[in-house]
Amino acid sequence: MSNNQPGFLSRRSLVGAIAALSAMQTVPAFASSRSDTSDTSDTSAASGRSDTSGERTAPPPSVTVYQAESATVSGAQVASGNSGYTGGGYLAFAARSGAYAQWTVEAAGHGRQELSFRYASEGTTERPLSLTVNGRTVAGSLFPPTGGASHWRTVTVRAALRSGVNTVRVTTTSAAGGPALDWLAVGTWRRADTDWSTAVVGSTMSRFTPARLGGWGYPQGLYLQGQYLVHKRSGDPEQLAYIKAWADRFVDADGAIGVTFDSLDSVQPGNLLLLLYAETGDERYATAARTIKTWLDTYPRTGDGAFWHALYRRQQLWGDGTFMVLPFLLRYGELFGGADRVRDDAAHNLVVYGTHLQDEAGGLLLHAYDEARAQTWADPATGRSAERWCRAMGWYGMATMTVLDSLPADHPDRPAIVAVLRHLIAALARHQDPATGRWFQVVDKGRAAGNWTETSSTSMYIHTIASAKARGLIDGRYDDVVRRGYRGVLDNVSLGPDGLVDITDICVGTNVGDLAFYFARPRATNDLHGLGAFLLMNELLGEPGGV
Repeated sequence: MSNNQPGFLSRRSLVGAIAALSAMQTVPAFASSRSDTSDTSDTSAASGRSDTSGERTAPPPSVTVYQAESATVSGAQVASGNSGYTGGGYLAFAARSGAYAQWTVEAAGHGRQELSFRYASEGTTERPLSLTVNGRTVAGSLFPPTGGASHWRTVTVRAALRSGVNTVRVTTTSAAGGPALDWLAVGTWRRADTDWSTAVVGSTMSRFTPARLGGWGYPQGLYLQGQYLVHKRSGDPEQLAYIKAWADRFVDADGAIGVTFDSLDSVQPGNLLLLLYAETGDERYATAARTIKTWLDTYPRTGDGAFWHALYRRQQLWGDGTFMVLPFLLRYGELFGGADRVRDDAAHNLVVYGTHLQDEAGGLLLHAYDEARAQTWADPATGRSAERWCRAMGWYGMATMTVLDSLPADHPDRPAIVAVLRHLIAALARHQDPATGRWFQVVDKGRAAGNWTETSSTSMYIHTIASAKARGLIDGRYDDVVRRGYRGVLDNVSLGPDGLVDITDICVGTNVGDLAFYFARPRATNDLHGLGAFLLMNELLGEPGGV
């Protein structure tokens, strides 16, 4: 499946959108079959890292990234055959010496700065490049083999730059040519010495076979969606095979799916069927996905046309439900037809949900709404629940970006959706914890005793805000919010005593409740809600070319 599938947001698709505006970008330092609710599954899994360093350092204030396709070249051309690159492609050098790529870069002042190159080089043959800055040789041999054409690595050197305009050139020095070059970054970039995404995926796969990852549930679907993004970057076939093996537990040889559907939650893993169909062409996955879509065709709705949260949650809308169903519908429409009709339906649902859930004065979203006002938690006048629970807003934010990606600029519902999104982001910025950069379990009650900062929702917020910035929906005033939030999530990522990565302070699945209920929810380590949200965020922000 293409990285441009709505909602499967990757570095390549996001940076490609930005690259259409400018090849040079300044990057802020953010460089069961039934689950009772959209957030009631308690699913923990272990994760680990693949790189050897345990050190983690905070992102810098900014770094300027120059995509390879912005360079002046001789004996090189833009290519796209290998996976995992950012922007519109990478530079492929001819198999000869003397080919080069040259960038014009700017420095704010005179002095030594770091120059970082992202590259890949298959096999064991050396394909060295010499580096010159302003005509002076800085390094005579860089870029050792990385082990594969899609195994991207970064090499960094320090060089003297003068204030203003500088030229940076790399030149092949052997008949073997040079490596694939993705970008040049100018500035001190130290996101981390570890590819945390690959680490999480590698450890989860080693500790849990597909049969032990869990049943047909949205936490599994979220996590495996994140694993799919890592696969699209790395090209590792084992990562895709793992997803396929998990899905094949539920889809038989004829495409029949052995799952009972009774809620929007049960729809979410259907996204994996669509991506597997696009990847493999196996009609079993199309048949199984069609079963879900047919079931949704008669699924009950509120009087104003929005999907009930579950058959057993009559007339209720939960913010969680938007992410559970709308991305599936949009991807299905793109693959099998009816995309315009599905887009209209998804946009309408998002408007209805936003209308009922958003606190007009404050901008945050309530967890749920009851059209019938029958639930004990429902306000008799508004039908809304009382509290602004963190992850419900994360689900809604990510669903919003997926829907907006699918809508044409002149879609009649687009202004209302963008207005809700901007109001939400502004409110989140006001309530970010200044001490940790994360957000609280109940977002607007950070000073209340018993409240705690939660990792999965923070990852979702950062994904949403950074995505909105990348699409021009918000301006740079939120860059520091993203920076501090990303750093706050990384502060909850560490090596465990077994040498594997732990991600802490993840709320388990959660119903609608009162304040004490939310505060008392278990704080899990390596719960799939947190692992999946982390992967989506980190694949977006984990490289300086990622936004």
